[in-house]
Amino acid sequence: MKRFLAFVKKEFLHILRDYRTLIIIFGLPVAQILIFGFVVRTDIHDAGIAILDLSKDEVTRSLSDKLSSSGFFNITANLNSYNDIDAILKKGKTKEVIVFEDDFSAKLQHQGSAAVEIIADGSEPNVANLVTNYTKSIISTFSASLNKGEPNMNGLITTEVRMFFNPRLESQFMFVPGVITLILILICALMTSVTITREKEFGTMEVLLVSPLRPWQIIVGKVTPYFLLSIVNVVLILLMSWFVFKMPVAGSIALLIAECMLYILMSLSLGILISTIARDMQSAIFISFIGLMLPSLLLSGFIYPIENMPKIYDYVSLFMPPRWFVTIIRSVMVKGVGLAYVWKETLVLAGMTAFFILLSAKRFKERL
Repeated sequence: MKRFLAFVKKEFLHILRDYRTLIIIFGLPVAQILIFGFVVRTDIHDAGIAILDLSKDEVTRSLSDKLSSSGFFNITANLNSYNDIDAILKKGKTKEVIVFEDDFSAKLQHQGSAAVEIIADGSEPNVANLVTNYTKSIISTFSASLNKGEPNMNGLITTEVRMFFNPRLESQFMFVPGVITLILILICALMTSVTITREKEFGTMEVLLVSPLRPWQIIVGKVTPYFLLSIVNVVLILLMSWFVFKMPVAGSIALLIAECMLYILMSLSLGILISTIARDMQSAIFISFIGLMLPSLLLSGFIYPIENMPKIYDYVSLFMPPRWFVTIIRSVMVKGVGLAYVWKETLVLAGMTAFFILLSAKRFKERL
């Protein structure tokens, strides 16, 4: 029994001395609880909405204030005409536009009803359903309280919902862009980090370095096949989305492919950086797969809107490349926008790519 207890003690000491094992045992559960607990939300907070008030009377102003003060919505703009709706929804910050018809108060009082039109951004079906349901609920409550408080106001406020970009709220409009984002960063970063780390682990990197090839040529030669194969992956996914899921590309295919190539290059440079950090293939796989998959899935806005998360997660997600690419690919594929609407996200990805390449080159040289 003493031998057994001594063996158990030895195993405990072995675990406690290995910080990587401790991170897996204690760090991952804590991180998952914090991420899932705050990220996985089915409610909304401060969702951006715009108001197109064609009546501008006391009732429409009161209803606008009611929506704004509810805590669920944040009024991002007051529009002047229907022509402004498409442009503001394409920018992505506004989730819906609420339109009050002409002579709203007069129709409510004399005709017995007045209409509110809700025009939502259907490129994110889950968010669109949430914001429209919340809006209809607030309007219904306001209508009931208005009738109760004003004897002369015995009308009904009706709502009509329209969805831009995805009228039927088909789920593939959400998951196809998200799947492309996840596949590219995981495959590119994982395979690049593993293939370079394998050379170092097996001792064949020194053989390559004494060859006529320069170090940068070795790195470029390693990542070029994955760059080309990843482009084939993008084309394959787009073809499947077209033929299998009946989801066309609303914007420029050339722009979409160019943005995907930039994202692939960024992912490959991230994989090279991971290879300079990881000591062996096991570490490279852990960092690339575990370290990237969960944050990319939850903090990119692919499934859960970032606006609903605590502010700290909003700041953390700014350093996650998938957040920026999800916005780009969803805007180009679903909304049909051009570079004028996604130039900021494109510059962020380009800056990240340059940063990863420079840092990788510096660390790679030091490791050699």
